[in-house]
Amino acid sequence: MANELPFPCCPKLSPACSPFQEMLGNVVLYGLFYYMFLLMDLALLNCTVRQMVMFSATWPPSVHQLAQEFMDPNPVKVVVGSEDLAANHDVMQIVEVIEDRSRDARLVALLEKYHKSQRNRVLVFVLYKKEASRVENMLQRRGWKVVSVHGDKAQHDRTKALSLFKDGTSPLMIATDVAARGLDIPDVEVVINYSFPLTTEDYVHRIGRTGRAGKKGVAHTFFMHENKGLAGELVNVLREAGQIVPDALMKFGTHVKKKESKLYGAHFKEITADAPKSMKIKFDNSDDED
Repeated sequence: MANELPFPCCPKLSPACSPFQEMLGNVVLYGLFYYMFLLMDLALLNCTVRQMVMFSATWPPSVHQLAQEFMDPNPVKVVVGSEDLAANHDVMQIVEVIEDRSRDARLVALLEKYHKSQRNRVLVFVLYKKEASRVENMLQRRGWKVVSVHGDKAQHDRTKALSLFKDGTSPLMIATDVAARGLDIPDVEVVINYSFPLTTEDYVHRIGRTGRAGKKGVAHTFFMHENKGLAGELVNVLREAGQIVPDALMKFGTHVKKKESKLYGAHFKEITADAPKSMKIKFDNSDDED
């Protein structure tokens, strides 16, 4: 009948839908979704029990402060391994003290050793964006098939480079620390640190790109005189993992610089969650007279 109201219709289930029925069906469908999400919001608002879980591979002061801001005063803390900075024990760490001018030739020699087949995945870390481009061009001139990932490249180019590295089309990649965290690239056999990172935490994240999922890996690191301030922390990481500490690295000393507060420098004491609460003291007004 002409006066009958049209029923909503799903075009995927019934191809004979009229345009108006299809539109009405979409309106009903979106209305149901909106109602469902509204119920979920109400359920969350009425829920009195909330569980928050945070994960971190390392425990630097910045992450510790972030956890203190968002977690309960006395959270349950689960530590896998040691609270001290530690590297993956499945990664063989080789540290080589070297001069700046020798790095290019040494890098090529290591690629001829670790990447002779040019089929296995090798990841080379540098510190700066311009350094990434320079090392990439240097290797390309010497006949190596290589891609790079750094902040000066557009997102499309970075995605393409990662895709070529993952599928094995170009299994040699130069990267800054943008690739040190959060990327799950399978079967990276070797990590070469052409430049030592600014922190030892970043070093642990870098070499963690290899030796994943129970497999073994190799991390070969260039350490220069300008990095001597991090020598003590690096020695501790190597010793904890049972790795060889080169004598040339020990010459820089084993002193570990104390973590500093951004506000108070090194003259501060970290307050734990179970520390006693501060006591408020009120003073009488000295201007009052009896």
